[in-house]
Amino acid sequence: MRVISGKWRGRALKAPAGETTRPTSDRAREAIFSMLTSRLGTFEDLEVLDLFAGTGALGIEALSRGAGMACFIDNDAAAVKAIRANLAAMGATGDVRQSPVASIGGGPRAHHLVFLDPPYGLGLADPALTHLHERGWIASGALVSVETAAADPLTCDWERVVERRFGKALVRLLRAPA
Repeated sequence: MRVISGKWRGRALKAPAGETTRPTSDRAREAIFSMLTSRLGTFEDLEVLDLFAGTGALGIEALSRGAGMACFIDNDAAAVKAIRANLAAMGATGDVRQSPVASIGGGPRAHHLVFLDPPYGLGLADPALTHLHERGWIASGALVSVETAAADPLTCDWERVVERRFGKALVRLLRAPA
């Protein structure tokens, strides 16, 4: 697994051992960032939130493309260790937190670009979106990339910008309500 584009293009990313982390495929990450680039134009100075962050690949990719800051949240200690190692290998900094997404407290700031990649089949996307929006983690009008299993429902009434399927994965780009 590597950074796709930007100042760290081609640099390797480490994943924690075992099967608890399911990194987003390179193909899906490339498509996500293509969809975002066509809508944002630039990532310069964006505040990014990477939830169920795993390796941190999505947030690190955004930083590589010019995002101003990134916050990474994952409940798994091995994932948090991998995120910190990946940031260090890039010479980057980020706010890395070990916490269940569903119970994290109020946000220190509202983020304009959010990546949500919960474990498949557990129905975590809808409650996470609601919880984080209510607690100020997600800015009004933010773009939110949600990756779930294709069969997993997403019932929130946020604006659906685009959807793409990648094998078993379904990526939805949403716009947060005002």
